[in-house]
Amino acid sequence: MQLPEQMIAIEIDNGDLKPTQRTVPTPSANQVLIKVAASGVNRPDVMQRKGLYPPPSGASDIPGLEVAGTIIALGSDISHLHEGDRVCALVTGGGYAEFCLASAALCLPVPESLSFTEAAALPETFFTVWSNVFDRAHLQPGETLLVHGGSSGIGTTAIQLAKAFNAKVIVTAGSNAKCEFCLQLGADAAINYKEQDFVEEIKRLTDNKGVDVILDMIGGDYFPRNLKCMSDDARLVQIAIQSGPKAEINLLPVMLKRLTITGSTLRTRDDAFKAAIAAQLLEKVWPLLTSGKIKPVIYSTFALTNAALAHQLMESSQHIGKIILTV
Repeated sequence: MQLPEQMIAIEIDNGDLKPTQRTVPTPSANQVLIKVAASGVNRPDVMQRKGLYPPPSGASDIPGLEVAGTIIALGSDISHLHEGDRVCALVTGGGYAEFCLASAALCLPVPESLSFTEAAALPETFFTVWSNVFDRAHLQPGETLLVHGGSSGIGTTAIQLAKAFNAKVIVTAGSNAKCEFCLQLGADAAINYKEQDFVEEIKRLTDNKGVDVILDMIGGDYFPRNLKCMSDDARLVQIAIQSGPKAEINLLPVMLKRLTITGSTLRTRDDAFKAAIAAQLLEKVWPLLTSGKIKPVIYSTFALTNAALAHQLMESSQHIGKIILTV
C-alpha cells in the first residue's frame, strides 16, 4: 500500500487541542504502523494537555494511549503480524492521529465480535486493571474488591473482570444513576459517595470485616478513609491521584492489619513489562471478550478533529464508561 506523506493529528497548543498536519511516521524494526480507526480518550491525556503529565522520553508528543485499526506497515523484525491485521494497541502516545506507531508486542487482535470503536476502549483500561488488580493486588475468587470511580472506563472494566473471576465488587460513584448502572453491570453493591459515607457503608456491607482489595484513582483524603475500609491482609492499589498526592497516614492499622499499600503508573514501563500483560490478557481475558461475557462500555464518540469536545466531556465527569475518537 502506498502510504501518504502527511496525516491529520491533534497537537497540544498552550493547553488547547488543535488539528494539525504531521508527517506519517515510519516503523522501526519492532514496530507496526496502524491506520487508526478509533482512539480512546483517557484522563492522562487531559493531564498531558494541562502540562501535568509529559510524555516519556522518546514518545510522541501527540496525545492518545490506545488505538484500534489496521496494520499497514511493519518493521523488519516482525513475523507474527501482517499487513491488513485488525489490531488494538497500547501506545505511549500518538493515538490522536490518522496513523500511529505501536510496538508489535503490544498489539492484540480485535475480537471478531467487536467494532474498532469498541476495541479502542480496551488497551489502556484492560492493561491497567489486569496489571494492578490481578498482578499487583492478587485478587482471588471469593474476595471483595472496592473500586472508587465505578462508572469510569477503569471502573466498568474492573467490575466486569473481577466478576468474571468470581470476586465480589463494591463501587463508589457520584450519582444514583451511575450507581444503578454499575449494579446492572454486575457490581454487588454501589455507594453514592455524594450522599453516603463510603467508610460506614463498607463496614455495613461487609459486617465490619472490610474489603480485600481497593483500586483507587482518587488519592488525597480518600487514603486514610481507605485504610478504615480494609480487612486484615488487604491490599490498596493507587493508580491515580485526582484529589491530590498528599495525605496523612496512621501507620498503626497498617501494622495491626498487615496491610499492603502499592501503586503504579503504566505509561513509563518498558515494552517487556507491558508485553507480559498483553500475553496474559490474550490468554485469560480475550476469550471472555470473544464470547461476549464481558464488553467495553462506550458512552460517547467524537470525530478526531473534535478531540477538544471529548476532553470537555471527560472533565465534566458526566460520562459512564469510555469516550472514543473516531477517524
